[in-house]
Amino acid sequence: MFGQPITDLDPHAANTAVDEASLIAKYLIFDTLVRRNGTAIEPSLATKWEQPDPTTWVFTLREGVNFHDGTPLTPDDVVASVKRIQAVTSAQTPLWKPVVSVEASGPNTVTFKTDSPLGTLPVNLTLLFIVPGKAADTAGFFTKPVGSGPYTVDSFVPSSVLKLKRAESYWGEAGKQPDIEMPYIAETSSSITSLSTGEVDLLWPIPADQVKEVEAIAEATVERIPSYVYYFNWFNCSRPPFTDPRVRRAMWHAVDIEKIVSTLYGAGAEVMTAPIPSTVFGYARQEPYKYDPDMASKLLSEAGMPDGFSTSLMWFAGTGPAATELAQAMISDWAKIGVKVEAQSIEKAQWLQRLNSLDWDMDLQTNTVTTGDADFTLGRLYTTAANRLGYSNKDLDAVLDKAHSVGDQGEREKLYAEACKTIWEDAAGIFPASIITAYGRRKKLEGFVPVASNQPDLSRVSLSTT
Repeated sequence: MFGQPITDLDPHAANTAVDEASLIAKYLIFDTLVRRNGTAIEPSLATKWEQPDPTTWVFTLREGVNFHDGTPLTPDDVVASVKRIQAVTSAQTPLWKPVVSVEASGPNTVTFKTDSPLGTLPVNLTLLFIVPGKAADTAGFFTKPVGSGPYTVDSFVPSSVLKLKRAESYWGEAGKQPDIEMPYIAETSSSITSLSTGEVDLLWPIPADQVKEVEAIAEATVERIPSYVYYFNWFNCSRPPFTDPRVRRAMWHAVDIEKIVSTLYGAGAEVMTAPIPSTVFGYARQEPYKYDPDMASKLLSEAGMPDGFSTSLMWFAGTGPAATELAQAMISDWAKIGVKVEAQSIEKAQWLQRLNSLDWDMDLQTNTVTTGDADFTLGRLYTTAANRLGYSNKDLDAVLDKAHSVGDQGEREKLYAEACKTIWEDAAGIFPASIITAYGRRKKLEGFVPVASNQPDLSRVSLSTT
């Protein structure tokens, strides 16, 4: 079981790209044209793809694929799925905006046209789940949806439990386990008890302060892996005094990041050295900001605020592990240089409304680089056009636009290294910690492979009978 509830099974819902729990289920029920394997993009429903020109992509579909109800999966279903996801305003909207047309160009081909070269289209397609085009918009379809993935939906109670059964006619390698049950248990202590008794065979993520409890279970083991999940503390760069990069850098120098991360998370996190985790394609290590209150005070004086200033920090408690403690630790350090920060721990709905309307001074939250590619975070959040944190750097815009366009991965890597350096030196935010995910597994569960995405392939696991 995952530490968040599965709220819906519509793979094109507004929250799909950021709802990790639902994504785990959707990868079992539905298929995508391509899939990620480490840093590589591999065929799935599409067996091959080509670019006849810089703004055209042609994908050849696998023949003989059926949805769970026996209906053939066709290029028309791919077209319908693209149009569904484009019609919803969500975190994925910037990914699909450049796609100006998609059409069934043959009995087993789909052609995408983009408004400019789009080198990131294949990686974006790892998030495009294909649904039956004619049935998807019928009332109640997603209470028990039909996909073409390795498992079918047996029953679903939102935010409670999802039960899946192996799809016996799946086109690929059949699921190892005949059925999978994915319950949600709100209290971590209760879920650890369930792991101990055998009611649950896999549990993640385990909070750092409760890992020892799982390690003490004789029939269980703990596996850790650095993840795509990380914390950032954004500055509203359009609101004084955070319009001045000297103030932003002062705020970073004032916080003892290494001590805070070590104290709060131990082995459950690592100090970040870039605005994206080290597990993500495009990561480039930067020189950490040293904890230096004197330097922080000097920078504030240079910015005309020798006595500090008053501001606020908002977050919602459920954003990630020890979020409140992390906020309080930073607030405490800022007070030492005369910066008084009002703590605003608010409900998620209010937080989201204020975040999107730029009605905040500082915002603390976790984020997940869902595709494992820097474009999903850097290219989606830090452009002038995105205006997610009031930050604008025209040189950065040009770099990100080019990285978004080129197909050569080596060139993209160099461009994202440049982008990491700019965002880091501009101190658009403070990037304190990336999360190391701890998985608790019953020893009889075989075939499990922990992954940085927090989206392990559950179709490959099975229960030993010995």
